[in-house]
Formats: sequence, C-alpha cells, structure tokens
Amino acid sequence: MDQQPASVIDPVQRVRIWYALLLLVFGIFAVRVFYLQVIRYDYYKKAALSDQLKQYTVPAERGIITASLGGSSVPIVMNEKLYTLYADPTVVKNAEHVAAKLQPIIGGDAGAITKQLKTSDTRYVILKKKLTPAQSDKILAFKFPGVGTEEQDYRTYPQGTLASQLLGFVDNSGQGQYGVEQALNKQLQGKPGQLKAVTDINGIPLAASANNISTQPVKGDSIDLTIDVGMQAGLEKIIKAAQEQNKSQDVSAVVMDVRTGAIKAMANYPTYDPSDYQDVSDGSLFQNIAVTDPIEPGSITKLFTTAASLQKGVITPTTSFYDPGSWTIDGSKVSDVEEDHSTGQQTILSTLDKSLNTGATWMLMQLGDGRIDAQARSILYDYFSNHFMLGQATGVEQGNGEEASGYLPKPTDTGAGIDLTYANISFGQAYTATALQMVSALSSILNGGTYYQPQLVDQITDGNGTVTKVAPRVVKSNVISTQVSNDIISLMEQNNTNHIAEGFPYLNFGPNYAVGGKTGTAEIANPLGGYYSDRVNGTYMGFVGGNTPEYAIVVYNLQPTKYKGFAGAETGQPVFANIAHMLINDFGVTPKAK
Repeated sequence: MDQQPASVIDPVQRVRIWYALLLLVFGIFAVRVFYLQVIRYDYYKKAALSDQLKQYTVPAERGIITASLGGSSVPIVMNEKLYTLYADPTVVKNAEHVAAKLQPIIGGDAGAITKQLKTSDTRYVILKKKLTPAQSDKILAFKFPGVGTEEQDYRTYPQGTLASQLLGFVDNSGQGQYGVEQALNKQLQGKPGQLKAVTDINGIPLAASANNISTQPVKGDSIDLTIDVGMQAGLEKIIKAAQEQNKSQDVSAVVMDVRTGAIKAMANYPTYDPSDYQDVSDGSLFQNIAVTDPIEPGSITKLFTTAASLQKGVITPTTSFYDPGSWTIDGSKVSDVEEDHSTGQQTILSTLDKSLNTGATWMLMQLGDGRIDAQARSILYDYFSNHFMLGQATGVEQGNGEEASGYLPKPTDTGAGIDLTYANISFGQAYTATALQMVSALSSILNGGTYYQPQLVDQITDGNGTVTKVAPRVVKSNVISTQVSNDIISLMEQNNTNHIAEGFPYLNFGPNYAVGGKTGTAEIANPLGGYYSDRVNGTYMGFVGGNTPEYAIVVYNLQPTKYKGFAGAETGQPVFANIAHMLINDFGVTPKAK
C-alpha cells in the first residue's frame, strides 16, 4: 500500500505563524516593561537611589565651659579642630615609601607605620590622631593613594589641669565622662544634623538634586560655672602643697558661698591632665573625691550636735556641765582622746575647743531623758538627716551616679548597740559624709537656716545665644533659727581665738574679719572590725567673712603620715588657714563695718 505524502505548510501560513510569535514576544516585553515602569516604579526608583543616595551625620559643635575671672567669664574647656590620619591598605602603593614620608610629620617609628599600611583584611586603619591643620596639609600635599585625613573636634583645656576632676572629659566617641561633662552631656553635645545627598559614582554629593535633604546641627549649650578661676587655682596650689608636705593619700577641699550654695572652688590632689586622660592608669584619679568618697568626718561633727542641742533648747552657749572623763554605753567606754579621767566643769565652748567626746555625748543625752534613749536618737537623726541633709546625695552637677550619699544609721534599736552608735555619731564617727555634704550643711547653719542645693552651674547659653541664669535653689528653710546661727558663729570664732592663744598664730586674721572653725581627727574603720590604730584623717570645717560669714570651707586631709600631734590640728587646720588667708587677701571678703 502506498504511503501518503507529508503535509506541506503553506508559505503564507508560515509567515502568519512567525508574525504571531513575534507579537507574543513583543507582548511579553510590553507587559514586563509596564510592570517594571508602572507597577514597580517606586520600588526600583528607591533601589536605584539607594546606590547613589548617601546619608551623613553632621556632628554638632559641643558647647564650651567657662568660669569667672576678675568679673568676666573665661573659657576653661574649648573645642579645637584637629585631624585624624587614616589609610586604606588595599589602595596604598609602596608602603615603605609612604611611611618614610609620613614619619617626620607624625612621629613614631617608620617600621610600625609600614606595618599598619600593610594590614590585611581591612580598608581602614588609623595612623595618628590629633594632627594640626598644618600637619594635615603637608600630608595631603603628597597625594598618596589611600591616605587621607578627617577633621574632628577635640576638647582643649586652656587652663591646663585646673578643676579637671570637677570637669571630667570627653571620650573618643564624643560622650562626656565624669564631672560636669557627663552630668550635662545632653545639653553640651547639642543635636547632630543630617545630610542626605545624591552622589556620583565616587560618592561625592551632587550640588543640584531634588532628593538632597539637609538638617542643620544644633550647637550644644555653653555652660558658665560658679567656679572662680583664681580661687580654684589658689586652692589647688594649697592642697597640693599639703599633700606633699604631709605625705597624705589625698587632700580635698571645698569653698562654698554660704549665701547661695554656689561652689566657688572644689579640688582634690593628686589629680590628672584631661588633655591626656587616655594615659591615666589609675582610674580613681578621674573621681572628684569631694563628691564621691564619704568618710567618718570626726570631731567637726560636734558643731552639728551643738546646733541641734541649741535649737531644741536643751543647752545654751554658756551651759556648763560636769565631765566625768568617760561614759559607759552599751557596755563600752566612750572617752576623750587624751584622757579618760574627769576634767571637772566644762562648757559648750570648751567642748569644742578641747574636742571633748564626752561633751558631745553629754549634749546627746540632754536631747533625751538625761541619757541616750529613743528620743535622743530620733532627734539627732532628724537634725542630721532632715535639717542638715546628711545621708543623701545633694544633686550637684557631677557625673551620673558619681555622687555618694554617705551613710547615716537610722535610730531604731535593733539590739546591736544603737546607743553606742549614736554616741559615736555625736562626735563624728559611725556615720559617713562627703566634703560637699559637710560644707553644704555648715553653710545652712552659717546663713541663718537656709539649705541651698550645692550649685556648679551659674548660667546656660543655648545655641541661639539665649542666656538662662540658674537661680539658687532652696532645699530646706528653717534648718535652725537665726539665733542658733549666731550662737554657732560666735562659738566658732571664740574657738579660733582660743587656738591662736594655744600656739597657732597663723589663725590670726586681724580685727576686720570674722573667722571660725573646728578641727577633726577622724579614725578610719577597719573592714575586719574596729578602727585602725595607725591611720586617721585630718579634717577641718570653718568660715570666713566680715559682719556675716561669706564662705564656708571644709578640708579633708586623708591618711596623712608626716605630722606630729593630732591630724585635725596639724594637717587640716593649716590648710583651712591658708585658704582663709587667700580669700581675705585676694578675693574681696567684705571686712567688718566700722
């Protein structure tokens, strides 16, 4: 049977088939183009821009810090534009040659620079920080591929180490650390700006583009401190000399204006240079120990016990009492430092002058029923805690969490010898307080009974130049009465006069000025129990003024080792006297009206 021939496609039909296939292909392309250009337009536009649209953070200029000098403000912390030298090792050519050219400009070892320039697995190494504009210009003139400089703001200190622990510093990430820099970091650092710009393939922003968005940075606030630069410098010189002479662990002192709570000078020694904070190996040097380190302050506390007793009316400035030489409380003997035998009739003034622990304990007894009882403890606690504000942080403008609150035991009898504890508190042991807490409490007594929050900031100037004055803030009124204030001032003055007669002529300030104070030799608690027999702190608390007190002063001379006699009289009192003479001679203390 013959096979049928295969069908043959007509040429016209073949053309029609190819035409249909072409229409189908073009149709697919048309649909795809419509999908990409219409339906997915926003997506691909953003994707395209993402390769060209770069976002930059524009850092804000940090606010400066100033303080007063001769009636005007001078900068003590400023900003300086310096440069960071960096390199991309993947682009650098002939590392040895580049290093040889850089070394005379940036210092260091050429071999070490070469090693950095050959670092593998990175496109960014820092070769040197804090280069001057002149150094940057010299380096850029070489036009080395992969080598460049970046401008950065750095803090500079035109007054050197002045008030370094009070100020703190700014770390490499631009954050304030310690002191005012940390406490007021948010105000000082301002608000960074943002720059979103369409760039060319090299990442350079195109000047004309509707997609460019710019938000200007807001300059940080500038802070004007209450500190007097001259007074601060003088105080630092005095405590440095004391630390070196007495071979002390540290010396700390605070000068406060009793009329406002403004801190005029606050210093510690040893200290550090904030320009080279990264070189400090002992982190404790960063701390402002006048704020961070509470101690058992010793017999300067007797002024507070006396003020509370006067205010409650259980004594008068001329009250006398029989001193038995010691008291037995909770099975333990409380006696004076020099002797534990009867010294006969004593007065409130002689209690302060001779620093009688038995006298302070006797005053505490008068707050109760002639003995240390729940009432006596509660009254003393109330005055120390709620009037003199001990046992709680003051809120001064220092680093976050940096200020210590100290320790003041509550008066509840827990069966652990609370009466003995409160006897010790009455003359300055068994509780702790910072130098700042003590000077703030003393100021409230000297000014007639107003407790001001300690203040380091005098005024704030925002980025627009608007100035806001920081007013003194009253924390507590009627701490004590005006009469008790006057009584304490008189007792402190008489105590100073007595010490002149006892062989301390440097306490003589002449008839035109009122100066008074109280020494303290504070025992140091041994963590294993009891107190060290060979370690004490020398403290002093006093004032200087004319018709009325102007400045309160507290000195902590911590663990002095080179002195004779009592630490308070030999290592605390001389420091106070030098500060008082400085204030009278150089800082316009108002003399008594004639």
